[in-house]
Amino acid sequence: MTKYRNFPMVPRVVFGQGCFKQLGEILLPKRKSSEAPFIFLVDDVFEGHELINNIPLLFNDQIIFISANEEPKTDQVDSLVSQLIHSYTELPSGIIGIGGGTLLDLAKATALMLTNPGSASEYQGWDLIKKPAVYHVGIPTISGTGAEVSRTTVLLGPDKKLGINSDFTPFDQVILDPDLTQGVSTEQWFYTGMDCFIHCVESLNGTFLNAFSQSYGEKALELCKEVYLDSLSDEDSRDKLMMASWHGGMSIAYSQVGVAHAMSYGLSYLLGVKHGIGNCLVFQYLEEFYPEGVALFDQMREKHQIELPKGICANLSDAEFDTMIQVAMSLEPLWENAVGKEWRKTITPKKLKSIYKKI
Repeated sequence: MTKYRNFPMVPRVVFGQGCFKQLGEILLPKRKSSEAPFIFLVDDVFEGHELINNIPLLFNDQIIFISANEEPKTDQVDSLVSQLIHSYTELPSGIIGIGGGTLLDLAKATALMLTNPGSASEYQGWDLIKKPAVYHVGIPTISGTGAEVSRTTVLLGPDKKLGINSDFTPFDQVILDPDLTQGVSTEQWFYTGMDCFIHCVESLNGTFLNAFSQSYGEKALELCKEVYLDSLSDEDSRDKLMMASWHGGMSIAYSQVGVAHAMSYGLSYLLGVKHGIGNCLVFQYLEEFYPEGVALFDQMREKHQIELPKGICANLSDAEFDTMIQVAMSLEPLWENAVGKEWRKTITPKKLKSIYKKI
């Protein structure tokens, strides 16, 4: 008999304009004691912002501002965990991530590593975490990554970029407030939204596709088309993109992503290229794998007048190309989803290098 994965899902979610203001009443029953703080990891773009005044601090709760200019790293997680363990007499009551994918992944990873020994780098992979995380809450302030709903927290480690994929990774609570995504720049809105769009294309065209993944992927794709190709009001656009992100994240629970994600991990590991823009840089050259998706992507890019950076890989040495190729090809489940079990027959270092050279 086939044994199917028993995946966890986010058990509680609240959606609606202004629902961020309910955070205090949501957290109150989860507080373990006055000595066990809630730790808020917040994108430093919100320093001095009105949002900070609505964070419900009590007792020795703490806000830690973190820059999202770089991808989250395993040593950054280790440092945060060490800081929290040495600063308080009790483990935190919970970790709350407020920001985009970087902050959400940091919150998930920190919550996991507070209860599991060793370095975060030791848990990069699938199902290596053995103990439940501390209570953790995700509050996205930009839509597209799917980090709010996924069972992974993607980190740059000493020798790879790879998620901590586990049943203990998903948030215990997510707050989806479309109002929090106001003020995002057009470029950032596009790159992060395309992360969702590319999730859907890769999931829907993958060999792992099934009715579960397809139902979420098709809905997310439909919402992405509305947001990026139709003429919606700003309010509708925020609502729909937030739900596209949710459905896009769910679409890979029983599936996987594919070529763009695998290759963007290489760009990120070597050059520090952020995930959303990395996906776009690769995806524009993937007509061979996703012809309809790339055609739609080009339409969306032209409509919103997005100019992708050029020459990112222009001056790389052969050794640097080899590093990116090694990182990309190590993500075997992604390639198997994209091309099938025999993927190594067609996906060669030479082929990947030819694509990287176009970027």
